[in-house]
Amino acid sequence: MPVIILHTQINAPIERCFDLSRSIDLHKISTAHTKEEAIDGVTSGLINLDESVTWRAVHFGVAQTLSTKITAFERPVYFVDEMVRGAFKRFRHEHLFEVNNTGTLMTDIFDYQSPWGVLGKFADFIVLKKYMANLLIKRNNTIKEFAESDNWKQVLC
Repeated sequence: MPVIILHTQINAPIERCFDLSRSIDLHKISTAHTKEEAIDGVTSGLINLDESVTWRAVHFGVAQTLSTKITAFERPVYFVDEMVRGAFKRFRHEHLFEVNNTGTLMTDIFDYQSPWGVLGKFADFIVLKKYMANLLIKRNNTIKEFAESDNWKQVLC
């Protein structure tokens, strides 16, 4: 089962980084290239503990839906979203935030399992792990860009 771990240093307060990471509106901005939209559950604003969102997006040329739920939450240091329904066999995405000398260190731990047994493991090796890492990097870069400028006010105020 692949695990993707990413560290992003952000020169901004931890609370801002935490809230941007759970912003449905910012997520839509960061995934515009996949035509991602929130279609059910929390569809704008900030998602909280025990709340869910269903996303519709196009990945690999195929329209897909994915529902996730926030299963753990400790503002401003930690939250977890887990797949309820979707194309994966399962996934768990941990979001960790830590204050350091230059702002906030944001860490993502994305632990997932592809469907289709051996074929899914092959897909992970060939393309899926890199694809998912790139989606997360793009998302994190968007969070960083918004957090380090006044753009955060567009989605948090």
